[in-house]
Amino acid sequence: MINSMKDSLLQNNLDGWTKHKLSLIGVFSKGAGIAKDQLSETGHNAVRYGELYTHFNIKIKKIYSHIPNSIIPATKKIKYGDILFAGSGETNDEIGKSAVYLLREDGFASGDTIIFSPKNANSLFLAHFLNVGIARKKLRELGQGQSVVHIYKSDIENLEFCLPSEMEQNRIVSVIETWDSAIEKLGEKIEIKKRIKKGLMRELLTGKTRLPGFSGEWETKEIGELLDYERPDKYIVKETNYDNAHKTPVLTANKSFILGYTNETSGIYKNLPAIIFDDFTVDNKFVDFPFKIKSSAIKILKQKSDKVNIWFVFERMQLINFAVGQHKRNYISEYQYFAVDMPDIQEQNAIAKILITANDEIVGLERKLSFLKDQKKFLLNNLITGVIRVPEGV
Repeated sequence: MINSMKDSLLQNNLDGWTKHKLSLIGVFSKGAGIAKDQLSETGHNAVRYGELYTHFNIKIKKIYSHIPNSIIPATKKIKYGDILFAGSGETNDEIGKSAVYLLREDGFASGDTIIFSPKNANSLFLAHFLNVGIARKKLRELGQGQSVVHIYKSDIENLEFCLPSEMEQNRIVSVIETWDSAIEKLGEKIEIKKRIKKGLMRELLTGKTRLPGFSGEWETKEIGELLDYERPDKYIVKETNYDNAHKTPVLTANKSFILGYTNETSGIYKNLPAIIFDDFTVDNKFVDFPFKIKSSAIKILKQKSDKVNIWFVFERMQLINFAVGQHKRNYISEYQYFAVDMPDIQEQNAIAKILITANDEIVGLERKLSFLKDQKKFLLNNLITGVIRVPEGV
């Protein structure tokens, strides 16, 4: 409530910011056509309404759908700088989500999209503005319906906001783009590091490339011979009230790695590290800290002897494409019989050391990326509301 009042006061009392109805600073139109069975592998750029909340975040710089020439007369053209709103969604959080089209070649918008073509305004500023704070709150409130939520062109046209001058909009976008550029470059660097590590894994974990000083034969072992499967019953937390102060993480299946924190710490954390094997996903985790778990779908795997480097086995497991079924699930009952070639413990340790170093570098870069994203979020929220002003000349 306090934040809402602050937003409202700032929006109405900022020097140089004036109130505008959206219909007076741009032209609204509606998308049309483009059913799923009309898509083609190649062709003209197309944006479908569901992609606005599943694929795009503020900017449309990559296309996921294409249409052939034959259906162009039945759809609606979009151009660089147009802002597209999702006119339908399953929740109010999805409804009215928008992104700005930033590709130079024309595209086409499907039905249930609302198209806003700004004039005398910075499209990228408006795209940011409409997805945060009071603007996003108003768009959510316009959602109508229950199982499927809708928002209408006339509703958005009549929204009224206090906005800075176009020159100040440009300055704000310049600052945000500086952070976006740094985030994008760091993200690309992380992806390169991950590809490098994946290449190392394929070479070193399969014996295709041997480290200097090692030449012994590798022995074929089943995963079940290397790791003990531990019943999770004694690890399971049944309560739902978590206490962050004690910093003991609760792990959950098929949602997030850490669900919350509990203060239960006695007698359950022996023989770590371990591998958390999640029946519901193919995303298994390496754990070397005390934990509790919330789901029996999580299995706990630990090394059977000091002749096994658990990090080596964990990384080797990442190369196994063993997910089955419609939901791409792992099953420990089948996974344990998968055979892998294993070197002696000295070579396992040497390989693990290299991969741990590569992994630590990636984790460090991901922390830096998270920090940059937090900085950008703080700046964005304060620039869009006018708490922070960008002086002329910046």
